Amino acid sequence: MIRRVDLRGFRHSKAEVQHLLPRATLDVNEAMKLIAPILSRVKNGGVEDLLSLGEEFDGVRPPSLRVPQEALDTALANLDPEIRRSLEISIERIRKVHGDQVRAPHTTKVVDGGTVTERWVPVDRVGLYVPGGRAVYPSSVMMNVIPAQIAQVESIAVASPPQKDHGGLPHPTILATCALLGITEVYAVGGAQAIALFAYGMKGLCEKCDMVTGPGNIYVAAAKRALRGVIGIDSEAGPTEIAILADETADARNVAADLISQAEHDVIAAAVLVTSSLELADAVEKELERQIKLTKHSERITTALSGIQSAIAIVDDLAQGIDVVNAYAAEHLEIQTMDARGVSAKIRNAGAVFIGPFTPVSLGDYSAGSNHVLPTGGCACHSSGLSVATFLRGLHFIEYGESAFRDIAPTVITLAQAEDLPAHGQAMSARLEDR
Repeated sequence: MIRRVDLRGFRHSKAEVQHLLPRATLDVNEAMKLIAPILSRVKNGGVEDLLSLGEEFDGVRPPSLRVPQEALDTALANLDPEIRRSLEISIERIRKVHGDQVRAPHTTKVVDGGTVTERWVPVDRVGLYVPGGRAVYPSSVMMNVIPAQIAQVESIAVASPPQKDHGGLPHPTILATCALLGITEVYAVGGAQAIALFAYGMKGLCEKCDMVTGPGNIYVAAAKRALRGVIGIDSEAGPTEIAILADETADARNVAADLISQAEHDVIAAAVLVTSSLELADAVEKELERQIKLTKHSERITTALSGIQSAIAIVDDLAQGIDVVNAYAAEHLEIQTMDARGVSAKIRNAGAVFIGPFTPVSLGDYSAGSNHVLPTGGCACHSSGLSVATFLRGLHFIEYGESAFRDIAPTVITLAQAEDLPAHGQAMSARLEDR
């Protein structure tokens, strides 16, 4: 079912690892061509266009694009008490972790009379996207909303696709989670049209946003790429992925279960095991065959694990395994080895690292307190997951007194002349002239 890749006997470069362990092919540029008419239609159109797009792509015409407060209140009132309690526990933990991400202002005294203060200022308004489709994601509501609230973003809107089974509104669990977090501005809009609505705004319906965050399908990713610059974005989320670095001490049942858990998301989800133990590799293959038969989404999981994006990679030793997972830069990386914490200290590239046998990715998806909106497709080499910092901008406030100014002025004038920008120097020397 899952292919094997033998990496033994040679130290591969990052590019070679990424070639041998490729992601599923996603042509975002082609998707951008397909969504261009949708973006234009939203930019130049109105409410009727969004209603029609909902009918076209989601199979239902929403009764209203803005979800009424009554619907939010009803969803929360009808929420299963056990689900509510689970959400409340997760919310508490996410708030605790993200509360420690707040950045305090800092003033640097450069010289006597000259200071630079950096203050972290939230964006004014954000649009948060929560996908629908194969699954319901109240977890994505929490992961987007809570960091924005802690960053003290003043205006927060959420969009999620309308559902045929729920009268054209987003899924009631999504609405209930919004209500639980105090979000009152929610739109029954999905896909590229939701990103466009947030990017352009629509008179009488929705104000333009400064930033859009949240995962979605390829068309959401394409819209975020197309509209980047019009709005700020967190990232272009691709299919979910898990890599597991394991040695002979790992439990094959746990490893197989964790690979399956992420393959459950999508037929193009990636699941990669990197191990130096042939015995573990054999045992995991047997466990995959056994466990998949017992799962609800066995067909989807089988397709994902059989794809080019999934593999068991055999390495010479743990040192090579560390090199491989650093080159692969997985969205989720589990360390199931002897001294897992020590091994984790050598990880540089991953969206999030899950240490030891009792820290599966599923824990981070919901209730660890960490954020599950993470870089995919190898972007963990250069990007971080969603956090409070996503919604903050560092502003420098510079203040120099006259004495400090006079002391540095010759330096600035010299550099301005060196760059052939004499007016820059004149802006300095004008302040040195007698009045």
